[in-house]
Amino acid sequence: MSEARRSRRRTAAPTTEQRPLHAPARPNAQLQRRGVERVNAILDAAEQILAADGYEAATLKAAGERAGIPVASVYHYFSDRHQVDAELMRRHVEKLETLVSGVFGDDSPPATLDSAVGAVVDLLLAYFREHPSCVELWFTRRSDALAELVRAFDEAMAEQLWHFARDRGLLRPDTPLLVMQLAFEAGNRLFDVAFRVAPVTGDDAVLAEHRRLLTSYLRTYAPDPSA
Repeated sequence: MSEARRSRRRTAAPTTEQRPLHAPARPNAQLQRRGVERVNAILDAAEQILAADGYEAATLKAAGERAGIPVASVYHYFSDRHQVDAELMRRHVEKLETLVSGVFGDDSPPATLDSAVGAVVDLLLAYFREHPSCVELWFTRRSDALAELVRAFDEAMAEQLWHFARDRGLLRPDTPLLVMQLAFEAGNRLFDVAFRVAPVTGDDAVLAEHRRLLTSYLRTYAPDPSA
């Protein structure tokens, strides 16, 4: 009898404290969707302000007001404006990577070194002209996050163009990757100058020298430098 009581005590149901805790329920899908919509609305508003009024005007408060979202709610999604800047830059970088990759994956890719350089320069120039908000972020680089995003883009695109040019005999096989990386770095600096002189379209005279500098430099690594 005593043994049976001890057995029952050992197999008694666990107390509330002993029972395993259940994971919290997942957030309601509608709330998640609303959060995504609000984030996109804030980003879209910030981009519009950047394009129309410049960097200083594109504060979190201004973006929230344009998006119709209370400032307190804006800070729920973004702790400071640098986070907004970084998300906007990621949008631009992703679009540009797709566009540049399309140049070299096209059915009729550039056949000469000059046309390959020209295709990339023309694409970037057209994008900057169409997206003034990108220009505001790309060349001011007011945070380490923005600078890192631009650096990563330049490195990835330089490597892609380097492989393309060597594979098609537009550059000598022994051309170092550094050569193309420096070309992208120089190109960025000259785009910066062009859009400082003429913020909306980029200065034509600077852009002409930009193209001349890049093609002249890269030609020195062509199989026939005089080509």
